[in-house]
Amino acid sequence: MTDLSGSRIASGLAILGPAETALLRLLDDTFRRWVTDEGGAEISAPPIYPVDELANFDVYVNFPHLALVAGGLKTPTSGPAGGSFPPGQIAGPHLGLPTATCFGAYLYLRDQTVPADTLVTLVNRCFRGESHFDGLRRLLTFQMREIVAIGSYQHTQDVIARYRTRIEEFLGALSLDVAVEAASDPFFQPGGARALLQRLQPVKYEFQVDDLAIASVNTHRNFFGERCRIGIEPDGGTAFTGCVAFGLERWVSVLVGRYGSAGRAHEKVEQALHERQLA
Repeated sequence: MTDLSGSRIASGLAILGPAETALLRLLDDTFRRWVTDEGGAEISAPPIYPVDELANFDVYVNFPHLALVAGGLKTPTSGPAGGSFPPGQIAGPHLGLPTATCFGAYLYLRDQTVPADTLVTLVNRCFRGESHFDGLRRLLTFQMREIVAIGSYQHTQDVIARYRTRIEEFLGALSLDVAVEAASDPFFQPGGARALLQRLQPVKYEFQVDDLAIASVNTHRNFFGERCRIGIEPDGGTAFTGCVAFGLERWVSVLVGRYGSAGRAHEKVEQALHERQLA
């Protein structure tokens, strides 16, 4: 009989087994329902975008060490050699692999005017060319569920505060000790006014369990609203954005580490959701 226990991980790529997959789906469905149960909408996004769309977010300026791109092959081809294709056989890497899920929300709302209390959620594959990989803790590609607030600045802060509380309550129900640490994301050009403001007032907080960031809350101010020309009803002023992000494989990693198996972790999550009515 085929052994379907555990996950298969190599070179930053993970294939989750049935129990780990079920745990990941339970977690993702929980975070999704936090949004949809209060009237937020779910959208779907592709795992790749034209590089010019990601370049508009300064991805290749601020995240060049993480960025991955893809393109077609020229024909005829002699096939890969040494695990890769020669540069001359690549037909223009014009597709970018996103480092974050929330990009899809801003591109979906591009050139639109939205209510000042817009709330959406989406899950997607993210890709990061890390310097090293570490089991499910640090992967080349992983799944990230995001909750994205678009509208007034106050709306973004209300959403972040509300979900920060929910995350802390959920982790408490799971008996996981969490450290909330201020961090930074290089969304803003280092020499610009926004980068200075970020240093004075942190815009990113990470929820760290066992020295691993498994979730974060992020304030982008009007960066993405400006880049995608998203307006706010009724006057069309530039939208502010903020997001709450969950690294799903990282949640699986810490829960399996804490409870010993994916099956036992699944039981603990269901129990916590039932007892605390956190679903």
